[in-house]
Amino acid sequence: MRIVTANLNGIRSAASKGFFDWASQQEADVIGVQEVKAQSEQVTGIHCHVGKMPGQFHYAQKRGYSGVGIYMHQEPSEVIVGLGDEEFDYEGRWVEARFDKPGRKLSIISCYFPSGSSGEERQQAKFRFLALLYPRLLALREDREFILMGDVNIAHQNADLKNWRSNQKNSGFLPEERAWMTKVLSEGGLVDVYRRLHPDTTDTCYTWWSNRGQAYANNVGWRLDYQIATPGIAQTARAAAIYKDVKFSDHAPLTIDYDFTL
Repeated sequence: MRIVTANLNGIRSAASKGFFDWASQQEADVIGVQEVKAQSEQVTGIHCHVGKMPGQFHYAQKRGYSGVGIYMHQEPSEVIVGLGDEEFDYEGRWVEARFDKPGRKLSIISCYFPSGSSGEERQQAKFRFLALLYPRLLALREDREFILMGDVNIAHQNADLKNWRSNQKNSGFLPEERAWMTKVLSEGGLVDVYRRLHPDTTDTCYTWWSNRGQAYANNVGWRLDYQIATPGIAQTARAAAIYKDVKFSDHAPLTIDYDFTL
């Protein structure tokens, strides 16, 4: 099973840069996208498929903002759009595809965590999102295996960003955010699948680069895009790759192969 996640920073922009041509050649089983920045009428009939893979979406109510999607080869048994929370469902941050069969329950989720970089108000919203999500993930783990993929907007460890010393007071690397991720991966019992496969990588692990200065050219990046899984799924992961040959957005797609069948 091949799972791809990509923050597109605008689905129409990424399409113009060749994302859909690339994605249709990846032989993926599931592709999750975040920051769609479009409404249904701008996607339906245009960007609603990757090859023969139909997509399901959670659009933000605000135009040109947020939004997530998930493209699947196999038809899911159920699709859940939103978290059932008014504040964050307004922003289009969660779409979950369930692939349940007798004796097995599996979810694959495309999720876009809030960014707090624009100011304190959005940082507090990010903290509210993290507080909401943690018990949801624990409850989901009790019920089923899952892979949550997406832009988490948190660099967990020093190895996950170039300039960690100067970013310790900046959103995305705040102690509270990092502690949340540690809790998810320890008490929560979930697995950062890329780090399971590549525990020691540093400057090759980045998936996001600021548009300011020469961040991309100089590889001054952050690892913000993850696949977080329950242990049973995570232990089947065999390979991970970050695609940087073509720049579809300010993020790079993350692909992970699992020895697992939908």
